[in-house]
Amino acid sequence: MLFGLNGLHRGGSVEPEMLACRARAAEQAGIESLWIGDHTVVPVPPGGPPPESRLEAVVALSFLASITDRVRLAFGVLVLPQRHPVVLAKQLSTLDFLSAGRLIVGVGVGYVEAELRALGVELSQRAARMDEYLDVLRTLWDERSLRFDGPTVRFADMAQRPLPAQRPRPPIVIGAQSPAAFPRVVQAADGWYGWELTVAQTANALVALREAARRYERPAELGELEVTITPPGAVDRDSVARYSDLGVDRLVLKPPMMDGSAMDELIDYVASTLV
Repeated sequence: MLFGLNGLHRGGSVEPEMLACRARAAEQAGIESLWIGDHTVVPVPPGGPPPESRLEAVVALSFLASITDRVRLAFGVLVLPQRHPVVLAKQLSTLDFLSAGRLIVGVGVGYVEAELRALGVELSQRAARMDEYLDVLRTLWDERSLRFDGPTVRFADMAQRPLPAQRPRPPIVIGAQSPAAFPRVVQAADGWYGWELTVAQTANALVALREAARRYERPAELGELEVTITPPGAVDRDSVARYSDLGVDRLVLKPPMMDGSAMDELIDYVASTLV
């Protein structure tokens, strides 16, 4: 079992010195990967309190790349339909190149309608945009073709350099909770990420994923699907073993709070108990 850490981009970890301290502590503790979520803007009710501090995902992961040496750097997950895929392909290939191939590209369709709309995407368009944008990323990274002709993105005789350090590309992990999205996971992803799923919920989701795998052909070059889960709460050796027995490859843990000492306690817990 691999262990990742989610949440360094939020709350009390956003101050530069604290972010660097906790990232280095996590790497020293043996944590395999650091996962950064993605919300560009969030709805705020009139007269409501300001939102929690949250760093922009690509910038935050770039900062983490610059102050760590070994830990993998993952998006958990980027809301792909609300990011321009040609710009994003360049940002991510640069990040993978500068981090010596440590990037994991987690993506999802998003669910906050107001945020999607603020960035020019209707909720009804998100699945189609997701499929198209994944194709754009692969085209620019794999260079099997220098052209793309999609519903919203078109280019011809165009290329980017540098290419990602990982060839033909960084691993793509799709965050999806709905069985309706599992065919995309089977056909287009190196891994699947389930957010806040109990052991029982994970078991049910894996049954649905296996059913999708029976119905849809998985490209041979993708290999075996890697399964990553963030549990909804604390874990112990027993729950870790039960996730493992289901076939989970990685648990990405998150502290109960993003402020105070919760993040530091979680890092210490992983170092002393699980790694």
